[in-house]
Amino acid sequence: METGETEKIPDLYYVIYTVQKGDIVGKIAEEFGVSQDAIISLNNLRNTRNIQIGQLLKIPSMNGIIYTTKKGDTPESIADKYRISLEKIAVVNNITDNIVTPGSMIFLPDAKLDWVTIQEINGDLFVKPLRGGYYISSRYGWRDNPFSGKRTFHNGIDMACSRGTPIYAALDGTVTSTGFDVTYGNYVIISHHSGYQTMYAHMNTILTSKGKRVTTSTRIGTVGNTGQSTGPHLHFTVYKNRATINPATLWN
Repeated sequence: METGETEKIPDLYYVIYTVQKGDIVGKIAEEFGVSQDAIISLNNLRNTRNIQIGQLLKIPSMNGIIYTTKKGDTPESIADKYRISLEKIAVVNNITDNIVTPGSMIFLPDAKLDWVTIQEINGDLFVKPLRGGYYISSRYGWRDNPFSGKRTFHNGIDMACSRGTPIYAALDGTVTSTGFDVTYGNYVIISHHSGYQTMYAHMNTILTSKGKRVTTSTRIGTVGNTGQSTGPHLHFTVYKNRATINPATLWN
């Protein structure tokens, strides 16, 4: 490249793709030569496992993500935060000065989503707390309560298996509570990054204690039938900022 010659920045444009049978976001991204981040961000996908046949996806002509500007943002501060080219931001968004309006949506060329967000959306954040030999006896959501007979909300997933089956931490973290509860029996609660907590209930034995640092290889207890339980199983709950969410959308 000769002195003074600048890189040609390509135009930003979009094409519409109709999801076909067997498609996954990674495959679509590879076919169009863009990152998964670009497709996820542009289409505001919250769970890539839930894309449907016939769904229309907007595909950008380059890698990058959509960003909603905040008060105090400037193109320069955004470029620094995401470690991307200020010139590219300006060109693809037709920005002529170092000012952006708060609340506006701009495209950030070459930017990526943070790894936690990608794992959440792809359902790869947690590993299953039981390694095998179980079946799902009750899913997350509304159900007929086996004790009261009333329609109640079940805030986790029940994994039925033999008493004494090892239970592992579903994500690295720190044990914040262990004990006994009339409903949940012997339980363990673990705090993780990004506002996540997990609870493991109806345990036969607890093999950890408050303050312990655990990984997905740490055995924290064994499956039991303590508390309100109709048989040996693990009740597994995931919290995000103290609100429960469906574990099945987050584990691989």
